[in-house]
Amino acid sequence: MLVGVLVTFLVVILVLYLINMLPLDGRAKQIARAVVIIIGIVSLLKYLAVF
Repeated sequence: MLVGVLVTFLVVILVLYLINMLPLDGRAKQIARAVVIIIGIVSLLKYLAVF
C-alpha cells in the first residue's frame, strides 16, 4: 500500500514538472496542473480506501 502511494505521488510530481516544461500559455498550464492534482488526489484517496 505504501509503495503504491509513493509511486502515485512521484508520478504526480513528474507530470507536474513535465507540464511546467511545456511551451504553453499560463492559462493552459494552470488548467493542466489543476487536472493532474485532482486526479492525483482522487487516486491517493482510492489507495487509502476512502472511495
